[in-house]
Parts: sequence; structure tokens; C-alpha cells
Amino acid sequence: MPAFPAAAAEAVRDARLRGNLRHATGTIRARRARAVAELDDWAALRAAGAAVKDRTLRHLDHYLERLEAAVTAAGGTVHWAADADAANRIVTALVEATGEREVVKVKSMVTQETGLNAALAEAGIRVCETDLAELIVQLGDDLPSHILVPAIHRNRGEIRDIFRERMGEWGLPAPEGLTDEPARLAEAARLHLREKFLRAKVGISGANFMVAETGTLVVVESEGNGRMCLTLPETLISVVGIEKVVPTWRDLEVFLQLLPRSATAERMNPYTSMWTGTAGAGTDPETADGPRVFHLVLLDNGRTDALADTVGRQVLRCIRCSACLNVCPVYERAGGHAYGSAYPGPIGAVLTPQLRGTATELDASLPYASSLCGACYEVCPVAIDIPRVLVHLRERVVEGGAVTVRGKRVTLRPARGHAAERAAMRAARWALDHPRALLAGQRLASRTRRLHPRRLPGPGRAWTADRELPGVPGESFRAWWLRTRGAGSAGEEGDGR
Repeated sequence: MPAFPAAAAEAVRDARLRGNLRHATGTIRARRARAVAELDDWAALRAAGAAVKDRTLRHLDHYLERLEAAVTAAGGTVHWAADADAANRIVTALVEATGEREVVKVKSMVTQETGLNAALAEAGIRVCETDLAELIVQLGDDLPSHILVPAIHRNRGEIRDIFRERMGEWGLPAPEGLTDEPARLAEAARLHLREKFLRAKVGISGANFMVAETGTLVVVESEGNGRMCLTLPETLISVVGIEKVVPTWRDLEVFLQLLPRSATAERMNPYTSMWTGTAGAGTDPETADGPRVFHLVLLDNGRTDALADTVGRQVLRCIRCSACLNVCPVYERAGGHAYGSAYPGPIGAVLTPQLRGTATELDASLPYASSLCGACYEVCPVAIDIPRVLVHLRERVVEGGAVTVRGKRVTLRPARGHAAERAAMRAARWALDHPRALLAGQRLASRTRRLHPRRLPGPGRAWTADRELPGVPGESFRAWWLRTRGAGSAGEEGDGR
């Protein structure tokens, strides 16, 4: 993948993509605002969600061990994966042990992060996505572009064509004469997937939350495909990031109010599925419903490194609602593919560089994929200060410095291509530390303002390609204050105060 600016420049030239995104994000944004406005205590819920997450992250080791003990006591098996490769090896071995060559999967962003589908395909195992949007993406040999609506970049006509051309290669073909009417497209997907649900022996899922108190996992979704994947197969394998744990059922209640309103603008999710261990635990296996074998794969993959960053760790609060994407002016124009990650939009711009590092050109560019307008922070249901983390990561890219990588403290070198930015920031710091020099610079800028260009040359050309430099006022605020209030109220002009 190229750096974000290059990928975004190509995306914004696609008029159809921009139209699809503008319509979809605008609709979701308006509905969410109405749903949130119904609750008088939304601000208190938001604060509670952030507090629960922060408390859990401070004691993450304790709650993960408690979770492992509860899952094991309920008949499940817990596996620990340090990185994506380890998680893929574990899941591949578990599927191969069943002898099955096809699995059904409910939408899981963490398995997109690890590239599980490709790893299983390399082992000769076919993964069938069952979420409608993920099915569209899979049949179209495409990539997800949104956290909540992975096929947001496709319109109904495109989806109809994908179903007509590709469904037969994966199973039951699309009905004859399929139109782009939403009900007909949904029916075609339902018929196609029903066949797979009924014969599946292995299911793979993620989880929105894990309750340490009881070892319960939770998936919230709106189509019912998750319920089918979680109950019909004989073996269920769940791959979940370690940050998804919450201490108790009482804590879970807060997030089951925050998530649906922020994500789908609903008061509650149509399907909230919860499972604890295996169906046979404590019951007659012949009469129990649900999987007989349950495996939980807990994934780190850079999360403990993010936890070690006192500023960046707040991104681990994220509950994947996608509210930040729907209000972001950058995402609305560039789409999700430009981010080159399973996590697009503002949350991806702060999460991905912490999980993968900033060594590549793409990852080093992601903290700059924002206007810093702050809309993402305003809508985040767990109050992640994304603009602050973006600035923090920009400093890391430009200046380098000490970070934690795979549990060890290392010193990053500054990224290439930021020498001018480093020089400008250091010059600004020097000027702000020397008030007399700052005053002289202000006077000079004011007296020469008619000579200032509206566009910058050299490295500054990129910044002024789409905006003009602001005009310099005739006098500085300090000079205005002294002129209108008198020198006695603010000290002498040149004393630096």
C-alpha cells in the first residue's frame, strides 16, 4: 500500500465512491444523533464507559487471568497468541484437527487484522463470510472499507452484479432475474447462506466483549447470522483482542447501551448473543444446544505495547462502533481502503500505527490522515481523545524517541521526509522561549505583510496546495493590548511578559 496521501488522492477522484460514502455516512450520522438525543444521561454513560475501560486496562493482567479461569471452568480452552502469525497458526491447527475443510465465520475485525482468511486458504480451508456486507466484499474479491458497514463503498447495482456473477462459485447461485431491490438482494444472500449454516461443523467468531466474571463472550449484530454461526457448528473458535475484556456483567450493561446507539442508531441490537463455555458443560451433551467444543484465542499483536504508552493507551477503550468514521470529513471523501488497514477512519489512524509501528511509509502517514477538527472525539462513546493521540503520534513520527515494541523499550529514529517539519517546530520552540525574538518577528511580519505570498514554496507547497496562508494582521495582539489598555496593565512592551 502507498502512503495515505497517495491512496487518498486516487480515491477522491472516484465520483461514485464519494457519492456512496456521502449518502451512507450522512444517513447514519443523522440517525445516530437522534438516537443519542433520546437519553438525558448520555454524557454520564459515556463517562462511565471510559472509566470502566480505563480501570480494566490498569489491571488487564488480573482480568485476563480471571477470564481464562472462568472459560476453562465452563468447559472451554484458552490459547494465548502474541502476534498475528501465532493466532493464525493456532486457529489453522484447531480447524485441521476437526478434519473439516470449510468453516463459517461471523464478522470479526480482529481476524481481518491477522489475515486469518488467507492463512486458512493457504492450508486448503475455505472460509465463508456470513455477514451480508462481508459476503459482498468476499464475493467481489474486495476489502472492507468501514467498521460497521464493510461494503459501504458499493451501491445496490454493484451488489446485484457481484451476486449474479460470483455466488455460484461459492455455493448456491443467485436467483434468476435478481434485481437491485434491497429485499431481493437480502433474500438471495439468505438462501445462499442458509445452506452453509446447516452443513457447517466449525464456526469462527470474534467478540464485542468478554466478561471476566463468568467467562461469557458477547457478540452484537443485526442480521442473525452471528446467532447461526455461534449455535449450529459443533466446534466454535473465537479470536478476540485482549482489550475486549470487561470485569463484570454490571459493567457490560453500560456498553450495551452505548454501542447500539453509536453504531446503528438503535436502542438495542436486534441480536445480542452470549455464550459461556461449551454446550455440554454441566448438561447432557445429547440434549444440549450449541457447540460441544469451544476455543478462545486471546490476541495481543501490539496491544500491550499500546498499553505502555500513557497517551496512546486510550485507543484500547474502542468498542468499534464506527461513529468516528461517520463524522470524519477525511474518511467521507477518501473512503476506508486508503488507510491500508482493517481499521479505517480516525480510529484506524491512531490504532494501526500503535499495533504495527510507524516503520513503513503507510503507517507513518496515518497520523496525518486527519484535519484535527475534533468531531471524532465529540461522538466517541468512550471519550477517546483521538485528536490528542494523533498529535502525539505525529511527534513520534517526526522526532522518534523511546517506545515499547514487543515488550521491550527501544528508541525509534525519526521518519524520513520530515526534516523541514522538525526544523520548523524547533524554530518555533526557540522563538516561544525567547519573547524578545518573538516580538521582533511579529513586528517584522506585520510591516512586510503586503509582500507575503499566498502559497508556500518548497516543502510547504503541499500544505498550501488546497488552502491559502492566513493574512497577517496589522498589529499583534500584544501591540493592540498595549495600545488600548496602556503599558502599565501588561508591563513594558519589550519585557517578555
